[in-house]
Amino acid sequence: MDTNADSKFHPLPCLLTCASLFCGFYSIIAAINGNFFPGAVAIIVAAIFDGLDGRVARMTATTSAFGKELDSLCDLVSFGVAPALLAYLWALTPYGRYGWLAAFLYVATTALRLARFNTQETASGSDFVGLPCPAAAMMVASTVMFSRFLGATETVKHVSILLLIYILSYLMVSNHRYLSFKQVKIKKEKKFQLVVFMLLFLILVATEPPVTLFVVAFVYVLSGPVLALHKLLARDKLTSKKKIT
Repeated sequence: MDTNADSKFHPLPCLLTCASLFCGFYSIIAAINGNFFPGAVAIIVAAIFDGLDGRVARMTATTSAFGKELDSLCDLVSFGVAPALLAYLWALTPYGRYGWLAAFLYVATTALRLARFNTQETASGSDFVGLPCPAAAMMVASTVMFSRFLGATETVKHVSILLLIYILSYLMVSNHRYLSFKQVKIKKEKKFQLVVFMLLFLILVATEPPVTLFVVAFVYVLSGPVLALHKLLARDKLTSKKKIT
């Protein structure tokens, strides 16, 4: 029996993880050079690779402790440092201390989010506790892309971007639950409809990627607080009914 099975190196998932890291590092270089739109696109691509590496590892039964640690380290760069630096150089510099503190808080909460995720014993396919850092990074990146769509060509200055970074930082370490979509059970008779839906979704994304990606990211980020509010209202309603009876 191999006692070091969890620490084995599996090339394919690790290569996908390193591809995500490459995209994150490219985003950092692009942001430093003032190429904010390519930097935002690189973060989106990094999120795609990040989603693929875990799925490939599960499909090929090659999950390991080594891959998990590598994924977290790469995620901190691609979805922590890269979006924070992109946001800072693109929109937070004019705010001085408040700007770089917001960027630092984003990186710190990303690290805390990843550490909590690695130490929590959650069932496979269960919901995420706190906003996943790839989703937060996609929110930052899609905001940059959406601003370009609206006509912004260089740096911007708007307090909403500063507030967005603080809000995303809070949501990553919050207890709000977010859907993971890791193990979605689909009935056989619904698989064809799913393929049609995914095809239509890809067409929608391809029409105006900056708009559709921004809307998707915004809806997902907002889903956590909305679900928490819905549960709170349902609990209050149930409590009031019990008091009446």
